[in-house]
Amino acid sequence: MKQDATDLARLQRKKEQCPNDNPEWRKVILALNHAYQRATNRRCNFAHQASRKLVNEYQVIAFEKLDIQGMQSNGNRHINRSIADVAWGQFVQRTLYKAANAGRVVVQVDPKGTSQLCSGCHALVPKDLSVRIHDCPHCGLRINRDHNAALNILARGLASLNASSLAL
Repeated sequence: MKQDATDLARLQRKKEQCPNDNPEWRKVILALNHAYQRATNRRCNFAHQASRKLVNEYQVIAFEKLDIQGMQSNGNRHINRSIADVAWGQFVQRTLYKAANAGRVVVQVDPKGTSQLCSGCHALVPKDLSVRIHDCPHCGLRINRDHNAALNILARGLASLNASSLAL
């Protein structure tokens, strides 16, 4: 993805240097379109491969139900580009339809507090985004913040499945 960004930036600069409607400008435009298409294809291919791997490996998959557009409206340009590059929405959609065809279950859970809540004792441990280690003063659990959040997301997903199966 970084290589794509570098190529796109180089071609954009080259396009700006050429006068409009000359043969060199047209060649740069074609190359730029090709670079954009290549980046899109790589992103789609990654989403397909990663979602297939998840669906083949797991019976239950839990995702945070993220407000991607809201996340992009709050961040700076670099964060917005990173959010767009990973194409979370596309990845979730691909996983949903592949899981439905394979008879797997995908649940989306509320992301609120997943990294703040201790996965060991369920106590709330507030921390800034810059703090990358979850260190619970209540039960002594010390793990990576993202791992702690993943455990909480899985627990919420399984709980919502249990609640929905009880309702049936």
